[in-house]
Amino acid sequence: MKLLILNGPNLNLQGRRDREVYGAESFEEFIPRLRTQYPDVVIDYAQSNVEGELINTLHKAEGVYDGVLFNAGGYTHTSVALRDAVGAIAVPVIEIHISNIASREEFRHTSLIGATCVGSIAGFGLDSYRLGVEAMLNR
Repeated sequence: MKLLILNGPNLNLQGRRDREVYGAESFEEFIPRLRTQYPDVVIDYAQSNVEGELINTLHKAEGVYDGVLFNAGGYTHTSVALRDAVGAIAVPVIEIHISNIASREEFRHTSLIGATCVGSIAGFGLDSYRLGVEAMLNR
């Protein structure tokens, strides 16, 4: 199985930004550990703060990956274009969030992309990504 973890805006600051919400571990520390847990799964990682780059990456995932774990960050609540991109590709996408968006500010309670994903995982810190890998393996 080949998976892509795709992260949106500000997730390049993971481990440094809002540690009480997102934790202190960076993706540079986390991704190798996740890959070690799943040696038979190829896990690629990409991040962008630019909406169009995220859309292009989603489009290019088709035919390359068996699934995408997508944390759209703040675009989750604002981007119809990302919703349309997820809905336009055949590769299954799982929406991932480090924090529990339902327990945060009201504007974070609505996900525009969630309805186009095969499922959503939120609130388990970086372990949300591991749970996403498990969900893809069990599909």
